[in-house]
Amino acid sequence: MTYFEYLAKIKDKNVGFLGIGRSNMPLVRMLKKAGVSVTVRDAKEKGSFGDMERELDELGVTVIAGADYLKNLVIHDIVYKTPGIRGDKPEILEALSLGTVLTSEMELFFELCPCKIFAVTGSDGKTTTTTLIYNILTRAGYKCHLGGNIGRPLIGDIENIKPTDFAVVELSSFQLFNMKKSADIAVITNISENHLDWHKDYEEYIEAKKNIFIHQETDDLVVLNEDNFYTREMKDDADGTVRTFSLEKDADVCLKEGAIYSDGIEIMKASDIKIPGMHNVANYMTAICATRDYVSPEDIVYVAKNFGGVPHRNELVRELEGVSYYNDSIASSPTRTIATLSSFNEKVILIAGGYDKNLNYEPLGPIISEKVRHLVLVGATSDKIEAAAKKAGFTSIERTTDFAGAVLLAKNAAKEGDKVVLSPASASFDMFRDFEERGNTFREIVNSL
Repeated sequence: MTYFEYLAKIKDKNVGFLGIGRSNMPLVRMLKKAGVSVTVRDAKEKGSFGDMERELDELGVTVIAGADYLKNLVIHDIVYKTPGIRGDKPEILEALSLGTVLTSEMELFFELCPCKIFAVTGSDGKTTTTTLIYNILTRAGYKCHLGGNIGRPLIGDIENIKPTDFAVVELSSFQLFNMKKSADIAVITNISENHLDWHKDYEEYIEAKKNIFIHQETDDLVVLNEDNFYTREMKDDADGTVRTFSLEKDADVCLKEGAIYSDGIEIMKASDIKIPGMHNVANYMTAICATRDYVSPEDIVYVAKNFGGVPHRNELVRELEGVSYYNDSIASSPTRTIATLSSFNEKVILIAGGYDKNLNYEPLGPIISEKVRHLVLVGATSDKIEAAAKKAGFTSIERTTDFAGAVLLAKNAAKEGDKVVLSPASASFDMFRDFEERGNTFREIVNSL
């Protein structure tokens, strides 16, 4: 179905949106422009939405806000939900039983997008991998559209996307939850415990990730990590072609004697990769699996030698008095911090802690003992991280309740040649709006030292 056919189909429908936010606003604008009746609902009270609320008023959109925002959902023929709202709330289930259709901006984009979609999910590495795929395809001369969980929603661009273009999207488990569409080229970087404060359990989280490929057709492609138990077990569930990558064993794309091979042909040396760490070698192998049918090895090598990384991903902020400061605010889980610490050859001063997503922190203890000289803790998960570190025999720990104070404690503990690394192993929501605000705050504090 084309964009124009879809608008004609729903022009006379009563449409509801759950959640006022950046994922829904482009679609709200698009539907209002087409003359569709639109109501936006949100749990927060009116007056909490700033510029978006003023825009909704100017567009003539009905806003239902506050505790009763889900009341009488059945009046809508179609409801688009924001990723953060679960689709199994009782009010939503009641509306569905009475004929309301539940979907999302991302699911609609998948339905209407006229070009191939490369989609990436995973517990760690998905933003870097998505960016690599975009950069490699762009280097090869394709017009690409980057969005989803990274950057911005693409539904607002749908009118201008051509069949010869490529869409490259990052997808979270929240976006994939309830999705009934899958990508043409689907990638799962890895699976480990995450977002267990939102998902009912680990199994539900894994099943949400599988939606990125479970609805594929036979001529589609899924890229899976041969080194990860959960993604390795998914191979039998795929209807399309499966392509695997591995740092440790034979796979379609693998690492042998310091070089990355694809189907037995050397693509590049791992040393060509500008951004440090074996996890980034895995990210490149993932991107090679996804793009190799469309690009040359020269395109891949060019990106490897020139791409300096994505902000907030082990990003060097500055050097001061011989001490280097790194911003790895994206590390919202223990596995992500483990990967970051493993990328350093020397022991570092680590700043960690934040919002608790009900994750297991015990695996973090041994890597702290091996790779950390001094640990500064701040935030809700401080107790769990301290317990894991002490269980592994590590005792050089300081704690504070103030984020700026944590940076100052790390500075005072550092000497010339040290590296101070913000890699929280936790989400940011106890102190910040998101990981980007946390990382930007860290940058500002470090640059003011």
